[in-house]
Amino acid sequence: MRILVTSSRNTFALDLIRKLGSAGNYVVAADTFAGAMGSHSRFLAAHEVTASPRFETDQFIADVNRIVAAHQIDTIIPTFEEAFYLAARVADLSEGVRLFTGSFSALAQLHDKGSFQRLVERAGVPIPETVVVSDEEELHEAIARFPQFFARAVYSRGGVGLLTNTGPLAGKMAVEDCHPTPEQPWLVQPFTDGPMICTYSVIVNGRVTAQCTYSAPEQWAHSTGIAFLAEDSTKTLEYTQKLVDELDPTFTGQLSFDFVNHHGELYAIECNPRPTNGVILLETAEFLKAFSGEVDEPILVHPGVERQVRLAVFADSFAEPVKHLKTSLHDLLHVHDIGHGWHDSLAMMWGPAALVHGAKLADGHREELLKAMGADIVWNGEPITGMTDEDAAALMNVHAQRV
Repeated sequence: MRILVTSSRNTFALDLIRKLGSAGNYVVAADTFAGAMGSHSRFLAAHEVTASPRFETDQFIADVNRIVAAHQIDTIIPTFEEAFYLAARVADLSEGVRLFTGSFSALAQLHDKGSFQRLVERAGVPIPETVVVSDEEELHEAIARFPQFFARAVYSRGGVGLLTNTGPLAGKMAVEDCHPTPEQPWLVQPFTDGPMICTYSVIVNGRVTAQCTYSAPEQWAHSTGIAFLAEDSTKTLEYTQKLVDELDPTFTGQLSFDFVNHHGELYAIECNPRPTNGVILLETAEFLKAFSGEVDEPILVHPGVERQVRLAVFADSFAEPVKHLKTSLHDLLHVHDIGHGWHDSLAMMWGPAALVHGAKLADGHREELLKAMGADIVWNGEPITGMTDEDAAALMNVHAQRV
């Protein structure tokens, strides 16, 4: 295959590039800046730079078509929220190219946390009680309902922008700094105590072909995982297949769900309709087989498999030394880094380039660094330039489905 992997700044994009390239595929990486980590893997045939899908959508689509033509690409694999722009403009992509992600309608239902809650209810998967608020008065009323609460925007990601009065993030964000609107509402839920359980799935023609369930024993700033431990997939596989069946029985792509394990019961929290670091726990042959769809039963990652982003774990051990140093030192000595066995260290050396890119965006848009690192590739529910009338209607329907 001749494959284009977009948003190559991400660790999971780098892992996909390594898996695909090591199997003899012709792989091209692309991102909005030349220093993206995955764009410097030795498993690439080439790397390219595109315009921002969020800020320059027409030029982004033109750049993707240029890359497809120049490298005779037959498959595009999005790894972040550029998937929405590609799915909304799929009719404008080069003829014959395969886009390995779901339809815009399906992706939008998953990404909007309000419509996602409706989907989860219809699929019969457990969820916490949920209130959607569209202004500050409704927000105050909703959080007053729950002695312990958890709130976030319907379009949010990466553990950024969370309002809660419980747990390690309590007080990190003030209610006065939250401004829900009808266009950008917030969800309020009772704080569901328990460890976060994440999943990564490959789906082909509506069937889960690979499932990884994992926890993040080490996190950066209590949000983004930097160490990953595989857990049992029995229940999450059941729930994932139910959600796919309810969403779209023809869905093909990669999906990632977050659950909370509350006294042994898993409650669905949100979906990232894209890959996450769970893919790193899959062996190369397992991923490739799942990607092809040629499996009799879903491939499951065995509990106990561990990986870490070693540089981030090392940095975190000094950011909060009292809390993390002992655990981090153990992980540094005993847990394989995500690059273990790949002999591709040059790529990881470009990791700080994403921080520099994020810092530039944070300065220009007055956003926090973690949030700004993906600011040029996210989608927050706005109409997309050039989208079809059908997809525009689907977007309005998603908004109408909010709890």
